[in-house]
Amino acid sequence: VEKMPSLNLKTQIRLHFRLGMDIPFEEGELSPNSTDMRPEPPNSLDLDGSHPRRIKLTAPNINLSLDQSEGSVLSDDNLESPDEIDINVDDLDTPDEADSFEYTVHEDPAALQDSGQEAESIPEYTAEEEREDNRLWRTVVIGEQEQRIDMKVIEPYKRVISHGGYYGDGLNAIIVFAACFLPDSSRADYHYVMENLFLYVISTLELMVAEDYMIVYLNGATPRRKMPGLGWMKKCYQMIDRRLRKNLKSFIIVHPSWFIRTILAVTRPFISSKFSSKIQYVSTLSELSELIPMECVHIPESIIKLDEELREASETAK
Repeated sequence: VEKMPSLNLKTQIRLHFRLGMDIPFEEGELSPNSTDMRPEPPNSLDLDGSHPRRIKLTAPNINLSLDQSEGSVLSDDNLESPDEIDINVDDLDTPDEADSFEYTVHEDPAALQDSGQEAESIPEYTAEEEREDNRLWRTVVIGEQEQRIDMKVIEPYKRVISHGGYYGDGLNAIIVFAACFLPDSSRADYHYVMENLFLYVISTLELMVAEDYMIVYLNGATPRRKMPGLGWMKKCYQMIDRRLRKNLKSFIIVHPSWFIRTILAVTRPFISSKFSSKIQYVSTLSELSELIPMECVHIPESIIKLDEELREASETAK
């Protein structure tokens, strides 16, 4: 290409980008196509694991002096009009996406293990954990409906019901209900605990009873805040299976208080006369021993202590 007439700097840049021509610059200025300024394009991607190379577009050497000498950006030749100052970015030759592609080598899992970085694995559900879950929840069928019992929340109160052995001939069970083991009504989840405890008592009763049975209700040493409410007792009676209601031969209340007597008096109109006739009041443990065999009946220490205090008080009164 023959040497073109002298052009101002802006025009030279524009021709260089649009025509891809090597425009000779003034003496002392480097050409944009000079081999000293243009890096060689990559022939292939660097796949050997070394750091990826980046291709840089090198701009031509422009005189940025602030005087108005020839070739300066502030010269009169370069400030002809505002329109000529703008460079059309769409016409610029920019590097291809492939030129700036950065290859990242994935880390070998073996190398991770060598460096102590092991991938987290999902823990297996062991047989012991499965047995533990089964202990936390129990599924029972009450009134032809499947119910789930939260065994964890009632764990401290499971002693409320126990098997006291048998009486008479055959499998006539003695079921002991100790009210002193009931939860305190001041608990925030009191109703939830009592609901699950109710399901536990009913389901346990069905397992313990094979034929006729009696219930021994230990009412002594039970503060008012632990006494079951009228609604809870009524619900228990209504949810008891017909077979259990029929086979109940006696309901013995030991150390009855005025509160429990009042509750039974209020509920009498709502229960059958047959059930009312089965209720018996016993003031001492010695009286209870005259009605049933006591060998297998578990009496809490607090009730034994109360019984001794009542007996001493009775003897002193005489």
